[in-house]
Amino acid sequence: MSSARLTQLLQPLVEALGYEFVGLEHHSNPKSPALVIYIDRPDGIAVEDCERVSREVAAVLDVEDPIPGHYNLEVSSPGLDRPLFTLEQFERFTGQLAQVSLFAPVDGRRKFKGAILGAEEGKVRLDQDGTEVLLDMGNIAKARLVPDYASLFTKREETR
Repeated sequence: MSSARLTQLLQPLVEALGYEFVGLEHHSNPKSPALVIYIDRPDGIAVEDCERVSREVAAVLDVEDPIPGHYNLEVSSPGLDRPLFTLEQFERFTGQLAQVSLFAPVDGRRKFKGAILGAEEGKVRLDQDGTEVLLDMGNIAKARLVPDYASLFTKREETR
């Protein structure tokens, strides 16, 4: 089953439980197949939240059986290196640094890293070394925020 169909199946359930459905990744590697679901809430995610969502999702997956064979189900917070799955998420994190991998190269490149300038009309705008690059959302294989660890540690020191 495609990631889009799995999202259609699971997103309403996760949101009904009171969580933001960030997205999912389906790894079909024969040695370690996995379905990873990312959830979030304004006040953060605890282990108990992941357990709750995992139980409910597992029940739906057992009934619907959308993935053939054995696989591991993982429910996780998005973390500091938050994955980006939708145009809305790119727009939400405008100004932040992202790392993007493409299915097909653009201008001879498949990997980009730069500040998100925005997203509209199916495209993500990224500042790549001072040049604006337009990336088609359908060509994005994987995208994640790049945490600014230096500022995170500085903020931590200031709160002590």
